[in-house]
Amino acid sequence: MAGNSFGDLFRITTFGESHGPGVGVVIDGCPSRISLSTEDFTVDMARRRPGRHAIDTPRNETDQVEILSGVFEGLTTGAPITLFIRNRDANSKPYEVLRQLFRPGHADYTYFKKYGHFDFKGGGRASARETAARVAAGVVARKILAPPRISIRAYTLELGGVRAGHIDFEQIEKNACYCPDREAAQQMEEALLKARQDKDSLGGIVEVRVNGCPAGLGEPVFDKLDADLAKAAMSVGAVKGVEIGAGFQAARFRGVENNDPITPQGFTTNRSGGILGGISNGDEIVIRTAVKPIPSIGQEQNTVNRKGQPAKLELKGRFDISAVPRIVPVLEAMVSIVLADHYLRTKALQADN
Repeated sequence: MAGNSFGDLFRITTFGESHGPGVGVVIDGCPSRISLSTEDFTVDMARRRPGRHAIDTPRNETDQVEILSGVFEGLTTGAPITLFIRNRDANSKPYEVLRQLFRPGHADYTYFKKYGHFDFKGGGRASARETAARVAAGVVARKILAPPRISIRAYTLELGGVRAGHIDFEQIEKNACYCPDREAAQQMEEALLKARQDKDSLGGIVEVRVNGCPAGLGEPVFDKLDADLAKAAMSVGAVKGVEIGAGFQAARFRGVENNDPITPQGFTTNRSGGILGGISNGDEIVIRTAVKPIPSIGQEQNTVNRKGQPAKLELKGRFDISAVPRIVPVLEAMVSIVLADHYLRTKALQADN
């Protein structure tokens, strides 16, 4: 299957299915002599793994990362790094109905039309389970971004129609929704539990902020930094829209309103979201992603079978109520991967490197 690799100098290739032996990633282009151990993955993998909170799917995976290659005596060697995460709590029985029926809103129908044969259990390759490999790759990317002090922070800005009224980074890890507003987080959790009772699901908006990114990252004209960030975000299942900076609001501004005035001390506003002409300008990079509701719900829905005949589908299984908040560390990882790639590409162009 083509399309499983992402990046240029820092390149990742993910593999595996939701209900197979496991999922993993091969990372090519990581510089040598970077400290890396299995313990480095613990925190980020725990943030994404299922079964931690009442609002998560009950599927309980440990998500322990095994390093199969590319590391010797605790340091990267420059060879491809292979990371593997075993599936330990897959239950395929509830998915047997999908051998013939398609879930509305899911990739079942399009995978069948494209390939004719695919692993339908748990969504197979199209499952959010694949993103565990991306989070693992993001840990390695952050190692590259540590010396230039580039930091990436994502959080739930909106979920089920509840929007954060203010941003307090210290609140993000203190609630199950990864929301920077404590009161909004409580309302989000209530909305999620209500949706579960209704056998339904919710969508939301995740915002990612990048600080410390130097000016000059990005490759015109087709590998613009914002273009690669948008592709990285859109490659994550359930993401249906991306904004950089003012985003769609820029379409409503006049030029004098949208332009960020420049002073000797820097930009006085940041409607560009830290990127101009596809190249970082040194300001904070701001990205927002629209996440659709999870398509796997318990309500009866109209669908068709593989012969195109009308049918009814009522799913019974273990599903998230929303891709948010567990998509938060995934988007952090994808932004880290893009920035690591462009950081290495920019360094390769500099004569004094």
